[in-house]
Amino acid sequence: MSPLFRRRPPQDRLVTLIRKPGCHLCDDAQVVVEKVCGDLGVPWEQKDITEDRELHDQYWEQIPVVLVDGVQHTFWRVNDDRLRKALTD
Repeated sequence: MSPLFRRRPPQDRLVTLIRKPGCHLCDDAQVVVEKVCGDLGVPWEQKDITEDRELHDQYWEQIPVVLVDGVQHTFWRVNDDRLRKALTD
């Protein structure tokens, strides 16, 4: 199979949760991210938009935002099945 069509193993992916303190949707999103990433062994990180002006300007109206490998995957509500599929396909 051509290297262009090989799937990256989940452990080689990175999920980023962009959030802000006191955001209940962000808390809900973190629960989903922690569960899916924990199940699949995917590393994840969180970034606070109140500490990064560029993230604030880009995502303020969409938080929480989930990036997969630096590309926006979803915002506001995070779906367990959809995130799992994105990380395993």
